[in-house]
Amino acid sequence: MRRSAGLLLFRRSERGTEVLLGHMGGPFFARRDAGAWSVPKGEYGPEEPALEAARREFQEELGLPPPEGETVPLGEVTQANGKIVTVWAMEADLDPATVVPGTFRMEWPRGSGRVQEFPELDRVEWLPLDRARALLIKAQTEFLDRLERHMR
Repeated sequence: MRRSAGLLLFRRSERGTEVLLGHMGGPFFARRDAGAWSVPKGEYGPEEPALEAARREFQEELGLPPPEGETVPLGEVTQANGKIVTVWAMEADLDPATVVPGTFRMEWPRGSGRVQEFPELDRVEWLPLDRARALLIKAQTEFLDRLERHMR
């Protein structure tokens, strides 16, 4: 069973509550918008506590240290691919222009024998909740609902 953990940053602005999401990098998502955005997250093993993994993955995915402060557990969801994702919310702000995404390597085009490097996230943006809900991986929209309930 594959598990991922992540941090969902949120801030309050004149547009209401906004969340920081990343558009998944690589050739599969290059021309997609809806369903191609995610909470910054990554996989971890059974020996690593999930919150520690979420903080580590934030650093790996965004190239920035995770903010300090209180985390709000948003629980877990199971994505369509079977991966279990656990997320914590944090109220914090950061400038997306400062993000230096991690990279991954894969053979592309498939079967070509050529290995290319791609960013884990090719862009990161603050999005209002309604826009975020339209773009996020479907299962992850539950985290937005839970964040909204927490903020009431």
